[in-house]
Amino acid sequence: MPHTPIVQFGTSRFLQAHADLYVSEALKKGRALGPITVVQSSGDPSRSRRLKALAADEGYDVRVRGIEHGQLVDTTARVTSIVRTLSLPDDLEQVSEIVSDQARVILSNTADAGFRPREADKAAKYSQDMSYPAKLTWLLFRRFEAHGAPIQVMPTELVPHNGAVLRDLVFTISDLYPAAFRDWLERDVVWVNSLVDRIVSEPLEPAGAVAEPYSLWAVEDQPGLVLPCEHRRIKVVASLEEAETLKLFVLNLGHTFLVSRWLGAGGSQHRYVRDMLNDPAVCADLEELYASEVVPGFGAHGRGREAEDYVATTLDRFKNPFLDHKLADIAQNHTEKVKRRIASFLSWVREADPDFDAPRLEEIAAAPATVHMLP
Repeated sequence: MPHTPIVQFGTSRFLQAHADLYVSEALKKGRALGPITVVQSSGDPSRSRRLKALAADEGYDVRVRGIEHGQLVDTTARVTSIVRTLSLPDDLEQVSEIVSDQARVILSNTADAGFRPREADKAAKYSQDMSYPAKLTWLLFRRFEAHGAPIQVMPTELVPHNGAVLRDLVFTISDLYPAAFRDWLERDVVWVNSLVDRIVSEPLEPAGAVAEPYSLWAVEDQPGLVLPCEHRRIKVVASLEEAETLKLFVLNLGHTFLVSRWLGAGGSQHRYVRDMLNDPAVCADLEELYASEVVPGFGAHGRGREAEDYVATTLDRFKNPFLDHKLADIAQNHTEKVKRRIASFLSWVREADPDFDAPRLEEIAAAPATVHMLP
């Protein structure tokens, strides 16, 4: 049985084109902890073909397509970092053995509801109906009972402070177990906050994915931190605040600004983000907004140059000719997105510059449902 110091919960195409690809590239250079065991925690039988293909000897493909530094990119990478795939509940004992003995880092990217508590979480006996945090607690308790070495838990779910959130959920569930287990969780488990960013637009069959060139894995530093691999796209940072604000107030804000215009035009002129960027008037308008209001806002925090660079990257991402990013999808919960992405940006900037002027963003924030017609 191969030794796998990385155990991953989740089979999503995002993980396939992000963490699994990173580890695969690092392994070829001798810069990874080792290969990966992937665990399908949902037990969904419809994904059995994908699960088998992930660990095939020949690996699977990730096709990287888009624009980077203004140049068209269309390449294919072969991922061979996954050497074993298991499924719960069928392989529960084997998963327990690997987590108890082999694992040094546990990764996860469960569905949006993955952290959501369930009724089955109220019992310490394993149940397939448990949430991911409850299953993780059960497995970590087996490691504790086996006198396992310290371990790192590294979620990649798109939840702010994801490591701390998962830690608190596990701590709450651990009340069902002996008190010494809680002490072990606090002492011997490192809970890592991280932020991941890559648009993975479609799956390949039976395994693999199509992804944009841009990717980031920002990892918040702390004592005892262990990276699953060394990779140029992994950035260890003192705080995730910088990465979070760039993503939220440049990329996400830009999406919401475009949707405001799209709604103002009746939602029929364009279908995808790339269509709007191919419209010279819209593209120039977005570039002007970034230059006159967004970058100066970051400048108030002493981060103007950093924001300029990220704006250039963001425009490349928006123009990706291979990415079918539907405006109608971004428009879901538009009013709430305006509050989080635009109104929050204005509040954040005015912490540094109370007199900061951003009339166009102010207009959207004041009336997010207002029609903003093209000039």
